[in-house]
Amino acid sequence: MRIIPAIDIIEGKCVRLTKGDYGTKKIYSESPLEIAKTFEGSGIEYLHLVDLDGAKAQHIVNYKVLEQISSKTNLKIDFGGGLKTNEDLHIAFNSGAKQITGGSIAVKDPHTFEGWLSKYGAAKIILGADSDAGKVSIGGWMEQSKEDVIPFIKAYQKKSIQYVICTDISKDGMLEGPSVELYKQIISECTNSSNGQSIKLIASGGISTIEELPILKEIGCEGVIIGKAIYENRITLKQLEKFV
Repeated sequence: MRIIPAIDIIEGKCVRLTKGDYGTKKIYSESPLEIAKTFEGSGIEYLHLVDLDGAKAQHIVNYKVLEQISSKTNLKIDFGGGLKTNEDLHIAFNSGAKQITGGSIAVKDPHTFEGWLSKYGAAKIILGADSDAGKVSIGGWMEQSKEDVIPFIKAYQKKSIQYVICTDISKDGMLEGPSVELYKQIISECTNSSNGQSIKLIASGGISTIEELPILKEIGCEGVIIGKAIYENRITLKQLEKFV
């Protein structure tokens, strides 16, 4: 299971929110690059970089931070937040993203999202299926769609999606543990009966202790995104280094 620390960006700074509420913003560092270098120094290979300004503005904003981290570290970055157009995607990949995450666009403009899938391939496009009481949340989590999470994922699985990030918004930033039951359900229901292939599910939200990681690995998560637990020192980089 891949360990993927998160860096969320507002105005070029590394921040964390609680349940996606911009009013709960806490700044952890003025330099996302320094944080990224610290992760890399602990043997971590992956990074989940979220452009929160972009999510609000509905277009890419903090691509310079992406450019800086991708050019000055070897981290494999998945980038999300406000990616809505082909131009946004072009900028993200040009700035060094290895993968991008599309959430709102997959709900509101499936034609464009499916175009990205066919142009860049399923290895580069991650489906963001963030859950708010079982419904897919969009627009930087400020809006709840009518889509049920599992049928939404299954529909895109038929269109060749492989990677899915699912954040249980009620858990995000709460440090109360991840949504193990939700992830179990997604993995079991989104396994292709003809070939036994499941989607590559990346768990996100609520991770609070190192002991939770083997549980997520055991149920079949392909990756886990860890944010606040690292910044609040609930999980140390030394512990992650051992796990990796």
